[in-house]
Amino acid sequence: QVQLVESGGGSVQPGGSLTLSCAVSGVSLDDYTIGWFRQVPGKEREGVSGISTTDGRTRTFYLDSVKGRFTISRDNAKNTVYLQMNNLELEDTGLYYCAADKGPPRAGLGYFLKVGPSPSATWGQGTQVFVSS
Repeated sequence: QVQLVESGGGSVQPGGSLTLSCAVSGVSLDDYTIGWFRQVPGKEREGVSGISTTDGRTRTFYLDSVKGRFTISRDNAKNTVYLQMNNLELEDTGLYYCAADKGPPRAGLGYFLKVGPSPSATWGQGTQVFVSS
């Protein structure tokens, strides 16, 4: 059974940094697509970044607004996916979730982030990021 636990959220000022962690248990990261999504009350859920392995290659994808500021990575030994967030902006505030979907994304990571994972995906409980001056 897949379980995901996020951590690392907090309150920072604009320009600050946070590193979110998504600890995955029960499965191998190589077999799953992992995505970071964020939710702000009153707004639609937004796919922030994703990572997957296809044909032996690790691929990543980012929402345009976080490119150059966020970096997704994973440590297979620790079965953990990280989201390093630098130069945080007010608009990055939200509840950040990681989600695990079995297999590579059928239509690419961009589509995976745009429409969300499949109904059979597993979600973590979320970690709050609050950017405020």
